[in-house]
Amino acid sequence: MKTIDKYLFQALDSYPYSLEETIESLDYAFSYDEKNTMVLCLYGRVQAEQLWNYEDAKSYFQQALAINIHALEVYPHYLHTLILNEDYDEAQKLIDFAITIKGINKAEIYVKKAILLEVQLKFKEALKELKLAKIHSIQHDYDTGISEVEKRIKSKIDLMKKKKPKKDSKKKTK
Repeated sequence: MKTIDKYLFQALDSYPYSLEETIESLDYAFSYDEKNTMVLCLYGRVQAEQLWNYEDAKSYFQQALAINIHALEVYPHYLHTLILNEDYDEAQKLIDFAITIKGINKAEIYVKKAILLEVQLKFKEALKELKLAKIHSIQHDYDTGISEVEKRIKSKIDLMKKKKPKKDSKKKTK
């Protein structure tokens, strides 16, 4: 095992519970290989998920993909960051590309697409994407996550359908 792997595993093991240890391990790993896509991805996640610094996070994800367009670990986190940052067009383009990459978890990408549609209030389209996610899912544990997103979207549909209070049916005469 390479030294960088040791530090990368330490960082992954520490994240998100011990951010100080995560960053320390990432810094060591980065000093061994500044082009390691896993390291760059985890830096991006820290920026997005912990510091809410989406622009810096995007930069880390972009660096990782510039190094290796097939860095499968980057796509779900990058997509989530784009959605949170309301970069919807960019997210859609990335989804369209990501779904074509051999070996990528297509179910996860379809869930991200559903979430993108959800935040745009396109609930019925989002449910269609979740159906595709279910079809492409090959992990039992992941099915639970899909179901949770589906439940949330359906509850939003119900909220939007709530009937408005009926107006008095008697016509007022003057």
